[in-house]
Amino acid sequence: MFTRKEYIDILLESIRFCQATKGLQVYAWVLMSNHIHMIVSTNKDSLSDIIRDFKKYISKKIFEAIKDNPRESRKSWLLWLLKKEDKIWFWKEGYHGEEIFSQEFFDTKLNYIHLNPVRAGLVEKEEEFLYSSCGEIYGVRKSLLELAV
Repeated sequence: MFTRKEYIDILLESIRFCQATKGLQVYAWVLMSNHIHMIVSTNKDSLSDIIRDFKKYISKKIFEAIKDNPRESRKSWLLWLLKKEDKIWFWKEGYHGEEIFSQEFFDTKLNYIHLNPVRAGLVEKEEEFLYSSCGEIYGVRKSLLELAV
């Protein structure tokens, strides 16, 4: 799904909105073509509520973007794939969060997240991937999302 810039932009703008209004703090992230990994916390709202609202909003927004996109060559197939029984099914069911309980566990998750594009064969070095926090963490470039420190 996230192979088109317009859909990526919708996702990133929604995360930025959650950061600005809901207290979402992003420590690390990577956006792959069909999923996203994030290390996040919140200093305001319930994290599960933020994720629930985020997923619901993105589902509707991207479905509408596909429907309204005259250049979308996969439009019929995607709309058929995403709409079941008058509901939009964009995300895998459930919330797969894991609590980070130590620096060692954080580092393990950080490495796993940042190595996704390397394992997928998209880049040779994890810091080369644009849709990731790795470039900022390695001091190569600013992340497309504001990172918590």
